[in-house]
Amino acid sequence: MRSRIPILIGIILLPYCAAAQSSSLRFPQRLEAGTAFSTPSSGSGSGTLYVVGPGGVLRREIQLGDSIAFGAGDFPNAGHYTAILAAASSTQSSQFDVVPSKPARVSFLAKPSRLPVNRSQGISGVGYIFDRFGNLTLDPQPVSFALSDGSGRTQTQTTSSHHGVAWVRMNSAAKAGPATFQASVGNVREKRVVQQVPGDPCSIRITAHASGNRVVLQTDPIRDCSGNAVPDGTIVSFTETYLGSQSTVDVPIKRDVARTELPSRNGAVISVASGIVMGNEIHWKGGL
Repeated sequence: MRSRIPILIGIILLPYCAAAQSSSLRFPQRLEAGTAFSTPSSGSGSGTLYVVGPGGVLRREIQLGDSIAFGAGDFPNAGHYTAILAAASSTQSSQFDVVPSKPARVSFLAKPSRLPVNRSQGISGVGYIFDRFGNLTLDPQPVSFALSDGSGRTQTQTTSSHHGVAWVRMNSAAKAGPATFQASVGNVREKRVVQQVPGDPCSIRITAHASGNRVVLQTDPIRDCSGNAVPDGTIVSFTETYLGSQSTVDVPIKRDVARTELPSRNGAVISVASGIVMGNEIHWKGGL
């Protein structure tokens, strides 16, 4: 049976091992995490094996001259290890490295989760590559990124990871809606959803007609420059200028259009805007 004890024991053993007669255990110099293996020992009698590495110390009582077997779960953590076999007459030692196994998981971050359409290099993705034991896979790995929008268009880019990390920047689509952003390493995949929303209004046009002593104003359907309907709730400002005075009404878009009423004044100038986008002007002739 094996047990784990504080790393302090490994430190205490080092002066003893230096003073005793020393020979080498034949451990593999490089092991993949989760590998089962065995190594021979020399001599006769009994001894105690200590393996010092990341996560603590493995301790095992063995018979010298027998093969020492290790299971797949004995060394899950990547890093540098020192093995010391202490017996009454001698010590044996070895050093070896445990490296991450093949990629088993991608921790994928996509930012932002929501952005306007047609933003060049507006979406960034970062993938962290881990093996099944949670070790960051440091060897370069080809990582494929794919961004698919609702129109069926897909952007793809493949890059190599550096020290377990790969990153990319991509454009948001011209069509509003959810896009699927995927990072894959071999058969390992991770997906995120990025919501692409319409941009600012591209142009605004209003029409007017009289209704008693009021003028009824309504925009044409408001779209961004890619043809996407601007979301309901976007504010449109109607301004009436008459004899040097000015009055403004802010109206939210509802079902693609904005609609309001203003006093009907002969000679008034009526304009419309949303954000920094200006619409047409109407020189009203009618009313009071």
